Amino acid sequence: MTSPSDTQYTNALISETSPYLLQHVHQPVQWYPWGENALTLAKQLDKPILLSIGYSACHWCHVMAHESFEDPKIATVMNQLFVNIKVDREERPDLDKIYQLAHQLLTQRTGGWPLTMFLTPDTHYPFFGGTYFPPTPRYGMPAFIDILKKVAEFYHAHQDQIREQNSSLASALDHYLVPKKLVDVWPIRDTETLYIARREIAERFETKQGGFSKAPKFPNFSLLERLLHHYILTTRYETPDVEGLEMALFSLKKMALGGLYDQLGGGFYRYAIDDTWMIPHFEKMLYDNGYGVAIYSQAWQLLHIHPELSRYYAELGELFKRVAMETATWVIREMRSSEGGFYSSLDADSEGEEGKFYVWTKDKLKRLLTDERYPLFAYHFGITRPANFERHYWHLHVHHEYEEVAKKYHLSLPEVKDRLDQARTMLFQHREHRVRPGRDDKILTSWNALMIKGMATAGQVLGHQEYLDAAFGALDFLRNHLWVNGQLLATYKDGKAHLNAYVDDYAFLLEALLILLQARWRAEDLRFAIQLADVLLAEFEDPELGGFFFTGHHHEKLISRPKVFADDFLPTGNAIAAMALGRLGYLVGDSRYLAAAEKTVQAAWINMNQAASANTSMLLALEDYLFPPQLIILRGTPNVVKVWQTDCHRQYAPQRLCFVIPNEADDLPEQLANKPPQGEAVAYICQGTKCEVPITSLEALRDKLGL
Repeated sequence: MTSPSDTQYTNALISETSPYLLQHVHQPVQWYPWGENALTLAKQLDKPILLSIGYSACHWCHVMAHESFEDPKIATVMNQLFVNIKVDREERPDLDKIYQLAHQLLTQRTGGWPLTMFLTPDTHYPFFGGTYFPPTPRYGMPAFIDILKKVAEFYHAHQDQIREQNSSLASALDHYLVPKKLVDVWPIRDTETLYIARREIAERFETKQGGFSKAPKFPNFSLLERLLHHYILTTRYETPDVEGLEMALFSLKKMALGGLYDQLGGGFYRYAIDDTWMIPHFEKMLYDNGYGVAIYSQAWQLLHIHPELSRYYAELGELFKRVAMETATWVIREMRSSEGGFYSSLDADSEGEEGKFYVWTKDKLKRLLTDERYPLFAYHFGITRPANFERHYWHLHVHHEYEEVAKKYHLSLPEVKDRLDQARTMLFQHREHRVRPGRDDKILTSWNALMIKGMATAGQVLGHQEYLDAAFGALDFLRNHLWVNGQLLATYKDGKAHLNAYVDDYAFLLEALLILLQARWRAEDLRFAIQLADVLLAEFEDPELGGFFFTGHHHEKLISRPKVFADDFLPTGNAIAAMALGRLGYLVGDSRYLAAAEKTVQAAWINMNQAASANTSMLLALEDYLFPPQLIILRGTPNVVKVWQTDCHRQYAPQRLCFVIPNEADDLPEQLANKPPQGEAVAYICQGTKCEVPITSLEALRDKLGL
């Protein structure tokens, strides 16, 4: 990448805050950010737009930048023939969603990053596109400079053909991105879709290595969450889905032991490039790790408290807890700003090489660990086998588990764990002195909300106040810096918050607030949750057909306005909005929220039935619709109520919400004000809108909870 100190060239990205855009500011390409200036210029000059979308931790984005965008000859052609626009997909997911699908429709291939699209200057519809293009002919692709010339020539010579294609593309985008049909029969009370999803997940399951695909293998935490939920669902009918649970546990184990997980510093990389989880694409993303912290904590909770799962806990309990804690610790250590928000990602590269920060030579390991620790470490992490990475380097993954190491070296398990922990600590401390991967230090509202959820979940489940404090600190940061004039903003860096927030920002943050309110009741958090919910309805809801648009009613007009029900690398905002609004509706007694949640499930019903396992987050909202969540309100003396609260949170019960409302709390919604303190402690338990007689003894509460 171009050095920031190389100021021979400076383009219109100079005023941006995105680290990704700033990586390109001193290139010879005359880059513009997406906006009125660039779009107007393209129209005035009748030049097609070269739209390049990527993100700062993207390895192939760096490669194309170095090979092509830093080459003055290629840049000259780009500047002569196109108006060039750079977009950070993390800041502008609205543009990324639209043009990724457009790429797929035009090329009949999946997209990715960098995404390179050529748009008409008047309508902004793409007429040609691809992802990475090489500077010279290779990989079966022509040289980028030849593509540039041919695309520009085609644009000026084939206007009628392009207009015809644009019309077809507009119809296709509208069809895929904006569903326009509601299911005819409603309401439904059928759980079959939940079981269809379970069968589809089983068909995708990789029995040898876990996960749900061949390489590249992604964590797919949403599928794992679905399996954990399905296990609890089936216990309602006394037919627990042990096979589905084992798929989830096996996958979580293989990911935790593999190279997808940073065995020294904690945290998950984005995906593995092989079938065995051994070699990752080394970037670390905040959203993956927010989801991961939550899922590993919940999996530990499920195994820890249910006696019938004790055999799984003996094997996996310690591993899952360690992974959750190490990942949370990594986030606090490396990804939290001094102001309290969480940064976006760590780069895959350091010193211009992917993975260099994380990999080892055998000689280095031997010197650092000495003969005392090296043999055990090498056997445990497979250093005795051929090098698994480039240039005779090893990337650590567990090849022999603790029990195998203990057996080979005639040691007890505690001795093995202690020696390996010492070795890991020594190597981690040495690694800290290496040149670190670049960090994208912008703070995204939606990704912060996912990490707040992860930290809050781990804090509650594992009993770590530090994680809860980090979650509350991030929430306060978002409220103080990205909640402006009654609206959320999407991104923050260097004191500047900007860009309209998307439905994900509101929905994810609303869900995170409901989790934090269960950890510690703060009146301002409930007010904030209600404010977020009201903006969701006013700014994003489709009042006619249900569900929520990805962008707000006052967002700039783009070639499409998506309404997305399927998950991608994030859970869909529609699912989280439906679930969070429904739960808030039950909590505060607001029928508007409940109606919007139900209509979203109805709007997504056709999609769920067409591809159940692609809509696993929507299935969580469906589950809440079919089986309204259990709501527990605790009031009473703090030290007594805390014991009650601990019992309420002990089990993995994903459809249970427990709130401790201080006796002195005032200005409560009527639904909560009608649940006053009684004696030392009282529990009000409701299932949806149906409430039971208040419980005033701990024994009765435990009996009700099945403890």
